[in-house]
Amino acid sequence: MDAESVRARAVDLPADPGVYQFRVGETTLYVGKAVDLRDRVASYGDPRSGRIRGMVQRADRIEFAVTDTETQALLLEANLIKRLQPRYNVRLKDDKSYPLVAFTDHEVPRIEVTRDPDEGSVAYGPFTNKGRVEAVVKAIRDEYRLRGCSDHKYEGRDRPCLDYEMGICSAPCTGEVDPGTYAEDVAAARRFFEGETGILADPVRRRMEVAAENAEFERAATLRDRLAAVEAFHGDGGEAVHDRTDDRTVDVLAAAVEGDVARVARLHSERGQLVDRSRHRLDAPAIWAAGGDVDDGDAEDAARNTPAAVLSAFLAQYYAEREFPDAVLLAERPADPDVVDWLEGEGVAVRVPGAGREAKLVELALKNAHKRGGTDDPVGTLGGRLGIDRPERIEGFDVSHASGTAAVGSNVCFVDGSAETGEYRRKKLTDRNDDYANMRELVRWRATRAVEGRDDRPDPHLLLIDGGEGQLGAARDALAEVDWDVPVVALAKAEELVVTPNGPRRWDDDAPALHLLQRVRDEAHRFAVGYHQTVRDEVTTVLDDVPGVGPETRKRLLRRFGSVENVREASVADLTDVDGVGETTGERLRSRL
Repeated sequence: MDAESVRARAVDLPADPGVYQFRVGETTLYVGKAVDLRDRVASYGDPRSGRIRGMVQRADRIEFAVTDTETQALLLEANLIKRLQPRYNVRLKDDKSYPLVAFTDHEVPRIEVTRDPDEGSVAYGPFTNKGRVEAVVKAIRDEYRLRGCSDHKYEGRDRPCLDYEMGICSAPCTGEVDPGTYAEDVAAARRFFEGETGILADPVRRRMEVAAENAEFERAATLRDRLAAVEAFHGDGGEAVHDRTDDRTVDVLAAAVEGDVARVARLHSERGQLVDRSRHRLDAPAIWAAGGDVDDGDAEDAARNTPAAVLSAFLAQYYAEREFPDAVLLAERPADPDVVDWLEGEGVAVRVPGAGREAKLVELALKNAHKRGGTDDPVGTLGGRLGIDRPERIEGFDVSHASGTAAVGSNVCFVDGSAETGEYRRKKLTDRNDDYANMRELVRWRATRAVEGRDDRPDPHLLLIDGGEGQLGAARDALAEVDWDVPVVALAKAEELVVTPNGPRRWDDDAPALHLLQRVRDEAHRFAVGYHQTVRDEVTTVLDDVPGVGPETRKRLLRRFGSVENVREASVADLTDVDGVGETTGERLRSRL
C-alpha cells in the first residue's frame, strides 16, 4: 500500500478504540491497538521509520475490529499477536530453562534437580549455578540418604540398588528404613532449602574435620569443596528466597535484549517462597535481525528494542490468558503506560523496587534474563522440558522389516545436537511381524552390552524411540530387565507427540527441542530402512526360482512391492510396470507364486 491508500482507508474507519491489522494475502504482518482507530491508522500514511515504511509497502489491506474500551483493545491485541505470530510484532515464546530442586509428591518423596517439576511437588529455586545445585543435592543425599531414583526403578524391587551400597540412599523401596525416619530426613533437607544453611553445613564440616584428623586428605578436600558450595548456596540474595511473613502471590519480571532476541525471566513467589520460575523468549520484529539502514526515523524502532518495550509486550500477552498475581515487581517501568493501567485496574500492584528483599528478587530475575540458554541451546531446552540434565548424548532407535522378514534395528547417536555417524550401530533382529517385540529386543541388546561393559561407547543421557506408547513401553521393559537406568521417550510420527513415561505431550511445531527429536528420529528411521533394504536384498526367496528373474530384478520387485507376499498379490499389469519384467516374466511370476 502507498501513503495515499493508507490515508484513504483511514477515513473509512471509526474514531473508536480497537485493533487494526496490516495484512498481505492471508498473512498478518502487524497487529496494533488504538484509542482512536481512524487517527492511529492515518499516521501510517507518513511513517517515521524504515521498518514501518517497509511493512506498509508490503501490505495490501488494513482490517480492524472495534472494542468498547481501551482495555479490551489491549487484550485483543495480545491474543491476536499470540495466535497470528505477525512478523513485525514482538512475539512471546515460553522457554523454561533454569533448574529447581524438587521433592516429589510421593509417600516416599524423591529429591531431584529438574526444570519441570511433577504436579504436587514442592520445588525450590530457580538457581542459575547448576553445578552448585548438584553439589548441594549430592551433599543432601550423602547426609540424609534420600532416594533419587525414578518411579520405574523404585517400584517392585526385592533388593536395594547400588545407591544403598554407596551410602547415598536409605533404601525405603525394600523397607531398610522406616517411613517415619525417612519423613524426618526429608523435612530436614527441606529446611536447608528454606534458608537454614547450618542443618547441612554443620554435619559436612564435622565430617571434613574427622577426615583431616585421620589423614584422609583427599576425602577432606572433597568435603571442603562441598562445604564451600553449601555455605555459598544462599549467598546470592539468600534472604530473598524465603520470607514466611509474606502471604501474597508475586511475579518478578526482568527483560534483556541481545540483537534480535529478547528474554524475560519470571520468578513466582507464593507465601514468601519462590515456587516456580520460567524464561520466555520473545521474537523481535524482523528489522531488528536484519540490521537495516538507520536514519533519523528509525529512532522509533530503537525505542521498541529496549527492555521496557519488551516488558510491555510480555505483560499484555502473558497475563491476557492467566490469573493475575497480587503484585508484579519489575526491573524497570514498561514503555506502554496502558499496560500498567490495565494491571492496576485489575488490582495488581505494579512496582519497580529500589532496595530490600524485593530488589534482590529483581536482581535475581535480571541474572536469569541475561543468562544464555533455552532456545539458544536446543539440547538444554530439551533437557529442561523433559526434566532431566542436559542430554548431550542422545541415541535413537528404530526397527524395520517387511511383513516380519529381514527384521533389523538401528541405533544412531547425536552428540550436542549433531549426528555422530561413527557411533551408529545396527543389528539383525528375529524375523517376526511384531514391532513391540522387535523394539524390546533392540533396546535390550544395547542395554545388555552397556551394563556388561561390552559396548565401547559411553552411556547416553537420553534414548529416543521411534514410535508411540507401545514402542516406549517395550523399550522401558527392556531397560528394566537389564537394570539400565537411562531416561527414555518416544516420538510418534502421526501427530508428532512426545511420549514420556508420564504420558504424551504436544509441543509447538516450531519448538527447537521438538526439531532436535525429529532429527534424531528421522535419522534412526533412515538408517534402519537402509539396512533393511540391504538385508532384504541378500535374502534368498522363491523369486530366485522363477526363470527370467535375476538378482537385480528381484531387488526391484521387492523394493516396489515390499515383500514376496505383495508380489504374489500383484497383477500382471502391476508386475510389468517394474523395470526388467516383461509380459512373459510377469505371467511366470503369477503362475509360480
